[in-house]
Amino acid sequence: MRRIDRLVVCGVGLIGGSFAMALREAGAVGEIVGVGRSQASLDAALARGVIDRACLTWADALPGADFVLLATPVGQMDRVMAAMAPHLAPGTVVTDAGSTKRDVIEAAYRHLDANLATVVPSHPIAGAETSGVGAAFATLYRDRKVVVTPLPENDPDAIARVREAWAACGAVLREMAPQEHDRVFAAVSHLPHLLAFGLVHDLAQRANAEQLFDYAASGFRDFTRIAGSHPEMWRDICIANRQALLGELDAYLAELALLRAYLMTGDGTSLEAIFDDARKARNAWADKKNEG
Repeated sequence: MRRIDRLVVCGVGLIGGSFAMALREAGAVGEIVGVGRSQASLDAALARGVIDRACLTWADALPGADFVLLATPVGQMDRVMAAMAPHLAPGTVVTDAGSTKRDVIEAAYRHLDANLATVVPSHPIAGAETSGVGAAFATLYRDRKVVVTPLPENDPDAIARVREAWAACGAVLREMAPQEHDRVFAAVSHLPHLLAFGLVHDLAQRANAEQLFDYAASGFRDFTRIAGSHPEMWRDICIANRQALLGELDAYLAELALLRAYLMTGDGTSLEAIFDDARKARNAWADKKNEG
């Protein structure tokens, strides 16, 4: 790939920090500048050697930058883009790591309209339940999908540079229309997180919560693992993609209503048929993932 001489990462946590570490390990980047709201988090990134320089303002961070990654929660993207716009030079490539795309793209059209040729949205399908720069590691994106959702205004060279950067991190690249992206991830990512948070919250509010958690075992752990994820980030994702998520939630409620009806009538045959269909679909997906 073409070397990034000066990379600016806004939000040097798990996602942004891992991106910086992966590019450094690949020898694909020169100076790495971190931008953030908290001096403490920037100091932690400096101490780990994830970034070379820390800035609290875009005026200090952007001069000379040729590539920017926005790795903040999606709810902050509008504010972040508004703040960076006056300091963004023509030709600087900007991408993001947001889990939703419609809201991020709307913010880009509002604030970065003069730079749309080089603003290329993307979404790495990778993460962990832990957050912060202390959780970052260089191989986070290795063999993980990254979805690029180009804009009609994008320069093909800018798209290529974003793809090259993620590929240097070890990622597998895909392209998708933004609207399709948000529909797909409402079903397979945002809904599961919503359900996991909801189940744990429900049990935690009960009078016998301590007893329930005491007897919870591997099935509960596996189902609710993602409820340990960052609350602010998932609040923003759910609100940003709420229309698609509401549609998926309604479809799931209909499925729950069907299961409830079978339980009410003691229809074990129908329950088993649903369980068998689900088992086959889940195992086929898992086998395909393992082959990959």
